[in-house]
Amino acid sequence: MTAGGPVVVVGAGLGGLAAAMRLAGAGREVTVVEAADVPGGCCGTAALGSHRVDIGPSVLTMPGVLADTFAAAGQDLERWLPLRRLDPYYRLTFHDGSRLDVVAGADAMAERVRALCGPAEAVRYRRFRQLLGEMFEAEWSAFIDRDMTRLRALARPYALVRLAALGGFRRLDGLVRRHLTDERLIRAHTFQALYVGLSPRRALGVYAVIAHMDTVGGVYFPREGGMHAVPRAMAAAAEKAGAVFRYGVRATRIETDGAGVVAVRLDTGERLAARHAVVACDLLRAHGRRDGDGLLPEEAADWRLRRPRLSPSCLVAHFALDRRPDGQAHHTLHFGREWETTFAELEAGRPQPDPSLLVTCPGPDDHGPGDHGPGGGGPAVLSVLEPAPNTRGGADWTALTPRLVDRMLGRLAGLGYGDLSGTPRLVFDPPAWRRRGHSAGTPFALDARFTQTAWFRPSGAARRVPGLHFAGMYTAPGVGVPPVLISGRLAAERILESTP
Repeated sequence: MTAGGPVVVVGAGLGGLAAAMRLAGAGREVTVVEAADVPGGCCGTAALGSHRVDIGPSVLTMPGVLADTFAAAGQDLERWLPLRRLDPYYRLTFHDGSRLDVVAGADAMAERVRALCGPAEAVRYRRFRQLLGEMFEAEWSAFIDRDMTRLRALARPYALVRLAALGGFRRLDGLVRRHLTDERLIRAHTFQALYVGLSPRRALGVYAVIAHMDTVGGVYFPREGGMHAVPRAMAAAAEKAGAVFRYGVRATRIETDGAGVVAVRLDTGERLAARHAVVACDLLRAHGRRDGDGLLPEEAADWRLRRPRLSPSCLVAHFALDRRPDGQAHHTLHFGREWETTFAELEAGRPQPDPSLLVTCPGPDDHGPGDHGPGGGGPAVLSVLEPAPNTRGGADWTALTPRLVDRMLGRLAGLGYGDLSGTPRLVFDPPAWRRRGHSAGTPFALDARFTQTAWFRPSGAARRVPGLHFAGMYTAPGVGVPPVLISGRLAAERILESTP
């Protein structure tokens, strides 16, 4: 047995994989237990005829976080998972027929803003872009990349003062409107609030850093295999570092004694001895009902989950195309005419009347899951996402899903994608997400209101159960690929520090 005792990681999603890679890279004995037959968790894949489609995150930012994870396992990211930076990062289209390509470089981006919005707005954009960079620098080391489980993380007054001065505790919509005046540009820098489950009028200004991550830092994509290549490469690197993977088995109970974690029970009847456990799955399901039938022991209860506020969900339709549309960007965001009312309806648990659509279509340079080889005219997958209420809204999804899909088909036809009604498709609605293990049918976990942000996010460690740690989007830093990877790193660091 290695020094520090064995570690069991429950869940081979990105958070669990990040923890496993770091622990195995440090020489610890690590077993990863995953109920599915493949790694990935939320970053999964599914079959659509002869195609494979990504059914998880499609936006990959901050590749340095991923590179650091591979380096901790003694591996080089470029060798395992070559990435390319998308160009453009996004294509934004507006209801008036105008469009804005988000591209690399301050000068190139300012020129596109000037062409769309005029020279005065381009000047304002440059100033706002600088502000985004300053906010990112202020937040990264103090909050995003920091273990909010530690009490010493509370004492960061200078960081709080700096963020307040930059406008981080204003509402996101108000912050952006203080610096930009063109409504199209404002939408381009506030739609990211939906990533954290809130409207721009309710999200804090600190979440402007998401706009910095993807509009300034850039959006990337694996050169081969689509987004599911990320967890596949991570699992392979973890195995090379010594981690053992158990696929197709489910953890049923974390066993403890007076000193903390002692074992993890599996649905096979096996008992894996463990000094530490990293739970990297849906925390609400892990806690189970109050009669103690969940994965976690009752003493692991977290007061932050007593009345959780969950994010809205989404409706996603994947279409198998014979040919990739000419001139199609990898990511295209089609804004609806409405804005404020769409968020109000979503917050009330109703479908948006005029949703913005995120269309993702990997190109031939990506060799993504929908590609059958190089060449721009080959088969492709067109994935379309629209925000939707989660299942707590009480909607009759049996009737609602077909109506929303029909509306989406009409909208896509009007946007120039043609008649897709007869195209092979795979649809994920909120009940489908719930069947895949997501509480309330949302793959976005808790929303990021102030009372569920930073120190108020569910803890990364169970204070009353030594050796029990958490990773994934339910804990800090939050939702999104880089934050989830960081949560895995923080869990691993706590284990390594406690058992040198």
